[in-house]
Amino acid sequence: MSPHTFHTINRDDRKTHSVTRSRAYASTVLWHEMTVVASSVADVVTSAGGWLYDRRMAGWQVNVLVSDRAGKRALQILGADALDLSGNLEAVSDDPDRAATLVVAADVYAADARVRRFVTTSDRSCAEVVLWGDTGRFGQNVSPVSYRLSAGARAFKAQALLAAGIPSGRVPATEALSVAG
Repeated sequence: MSPHTFHTINRDDRKTHSVTRSRAYASTVLWHEMTVVASSVADVVTSAGGWLYDRRMAGWQVNVLVSDRAGKRALQILGADALDLSGNLEAVSDDPDRAATLVVAADVYAADARVRRFVTTSDRSCAEVVLWGDTGRFGQNVSPVSYRLSAGARAFKAQALLAAGIPSGRVPATEALSVAG
């Protein structure tokens, strides 16, 4: 294997450092994946669209499993791939070289036993689990968080809302989510 040399330049441009790494080390990939489970595209875009956009722009793979894919163009605007929730939930990859976030609409989690099993299986126990909606039935196991959208996320969320047929007006600077833990 041939080594790769990476050059880094510090901020004041006075020093240049070289780092040599083997090809084997450079080819080890840890990728990030966000899987969203909801009943509709409109719910996803309204509740977490800006966060999805920001994660996608940070290089994450964003998959959205919805039972009603009407308006999936809105998800494409945010950089997400729309998948059918009625299919096999386990078809979503379980690659050990990935960092995962599961984002679930609280109403879908409460109503669908398959989704509850998908979220709570041992293979997914290392994933970050985030909910939106009425999380009151989860009690002390969730903590509310407020995600601050980038300017780009607000602009793309506004366009996605329009594509989903939802009058957007001014997109709020934050989205309300809950982290399960």
